Amino acid sequence: MLDPNSSNVELPPIPGKRYFTIGEVSELCQVKPHVLRYWEQEFPQLKPVKRRGNRRYYQRHDVEMIRNIRSLLYEQGFTIGGARQQLSGEGAKYEDHSRVDIIRQLRRELEELLAFLKA
Repeated sequence: MLDPNSSNVELPPIPGKRYFTIGEVSELCQVKPHVLRYWEQEFPQLKPVKRRGNRRYYQRHDVEMIRNIRSLLYEQGFTIGGARQQLSGEGAKYEDHSRVDIIRQLRRELEELLAFLKA
């Protein structure tokens, strides 16, 4: 399911796209596609858009929610039920968590830009 050594690895930045396929989300969140489909059943907040042929398309807020779920389950040690409960009563904390991710991503991008300009 998840390599125990990879739980502390920083996740890649989320690209500025509107929709992501299940494969892209799997790579961005380091979670296998079958786990994402399972989480859709367990977490009512997770509702990707389904289009032709029942294909799933995730938006940025879905990817951020998945990263939050992943953190709760794999890093903080919550059970599925505990994570569900945490998410249902945690609106402000979730927003703070996503802001931290956005700041990290901006910092990485600025550091890359600085390195490019120095070269």
